Amino acid sequence: MRPLFNKTRLMKNTALLTGSSLIMQGIGLVFQVWLAGRITPAGIGLFSLVMAVGSLAMTLAISGIRYACTRLVSEEIGLNRVGGVGGAMGRCLGYSLFFGLVSGAALWSLAERIGFLWVGDARAVLPLRLFSLCLPFVALTGVFSGYFTATTRVYKSAAVQIAEQFLRIGAVAALLGIAPKNDVELSCACVVIGSLVAEVFGTVCLAVLYIFDRRRHGAAAVAAPELTARLLRIALPLALSAYARSSLTTLEHLLVPRGFRSAGLSAERSLASYGVIHGMVFPILMFPTCALLALAEMLVPELTEAQVSGQTRTISEAAGSLLKMSLIFSLATSAFLFLFAKQLGVVIYGSAETGHYLRVFALIAPVMYMDMVVDGMLKGLGQMMQSMSYNILDAGVSVLLVLALIPAFQVPGYVAVIFVTELLNFALSLRRLVKVAKPTFGKTVKTAG
Repeated sequence: MRPLFNKTRLMKNTALLTGSSLIMQGIGLVFQVWLAGRITPAGIGLFSLVMAVGSLAMTLAISGIRYACTRLVSEEIGLNRVGGVGGAMGRCLGYSLFFGLVSGAALWSLAERIGFLWVGDARAVLPLRLFSLCLPFVALTGVFSGYFTATTRVYKSAAVQIAEQFLRIGAVAALLGIAPKNDVELSCACVVIGSLVAEVFGTVCLAVLYIFDRRRHGAAAVAAPELTARLLRIALPLALSAYARSSLTTLEHLLVPRGFRSAGLSAERSLASYGVIHGMVFPILMFPTCALLALAEMLVPELTEAQVSGQTRTISEAAGSLLKMSLIFSLATSAFLFLFAKQLGVVIYGSAETGHYLRVFALIAPVMYMDMVVDGMLKGLGQMMQSMSYNILDAGVSVLLVLALIPAFQVPGYVAVIFVTELLNFALSLRRLVKVAKPTFGKTVKTAG
C-alpha cells in the first residue's frame, strides 16, 4: 500500500503536469495567434460556437466517467485492493464506449438542425458532423487519463498529450494550407479534422500504455464489492448534473452573439466580438493556470485516499496550505496580467482591443484561479454533486443575465455577466469546502514517508 497524502508525491506529479501543460498551452497559444490571423476573428467566433455545442456533446460522451474512474481506482488503491483496479477499469471502459457512441450518433443526426436553429449559421453543420466522430475517442481517453491520475503515473498521459498537441497543430496547419483562405466553413472543418486525427492517435497510445502499465504494476484481478453499482452511483448523478450545467452553458454561449445582434451589431461583428473574448482573451487569461489545473487534478486521488483512510486532520491541514499557496499565486498572476495587458494584447495578437479586455478580466482572475483549486479539493472529498449544483446555478444565472444585460449594454453587459457568476460560484464552493474540510492555517501538511 502506498503512503497516503504524500506531499512530495503530490508536488512532483503536479510539477510534471504543470510542465506538460505549459508546453501544450504555450504551443497552443502560438497556434491560436496564427489561427486567428488565418481564419479571422469572425472565423474564431464561429469555431467557438461550434465548440460550445461540441462541449455539450462531450459532456454526454464523458458522462462523469473521468472523475468516476479516478475516484473508483483511488478507492481500490486506498483500501489496498489493487487487484480490484482491473475490474473497475473494465466497467469504466464499457460505460465510456456506450456513451461515446450514443453522443456521436446524436450529434451527427442533429447537426443540421443545430446549425440552422441553434447556432443560426449553416456553416456550422459540417464542422459539427466532423466533431461527432471525435466523441467515442474523447470518452475512452477520459477513462485512461483517469486511471493514470489515480495511480499517480501521470507522466504517461502527459507525454501522450504533448505528442497529441503537436499532431493536432501539424494536421490543422497542413489542412488549412490547402483550404481557401476566405472560406470560414472549410477552415473550421479543417480545425476539427485535425482534432479528430489527434484524438484517435491519443486514444490508441493511452490504450497501449495502459495495457503495459497494468502488466507491470497491477496485481491479479480479485473480486471487489459492488464495482458496477459504485461506478453508477458516482458517474450517473454527476453525468445528469453535468448535462444540466453544460446545456445551460451552451445556451448562454449561443445567446451571446444573438444578444449582440439584437443590440445593433452586425452578424460578423457579433461573431468577432464573441471571438475576441473567448478565442483571444481567455487563452491568455487561462494560460497561467497550468499549475492550478494540474494541482486540482492531482488532489482528487490524494484526498480520496486520505478520506477513505480517515485522515481528517491531514485533510484540514492540506486544505489550508493549498488555499494559501493558491491565493498567493492568483494575486501575483492577476497583477502581472493587469499591468501588462496592453502589451500582451499587442505583442501576441496585434490587437489593442484584446489588451483592453484582458485588463478588465484580470480583475476577476484571482477568483477564477482559486475556484479551480477549491473545485479540485471538493471533488477529492466526494463533494462532486455539491460542486456541480453550484455550477448549474451559475450557468442558470448566466443565461438569465445574458438575456437581461446584453441587449441593453452589448459587450460590457457580457463582461458583467462573467464577473457576477464567477463570484457566485466561488463563494458557494469556498463555503462548502470550509464546512467539509475545516481548513487550518499556519501548519504544514505532514508527509507520509
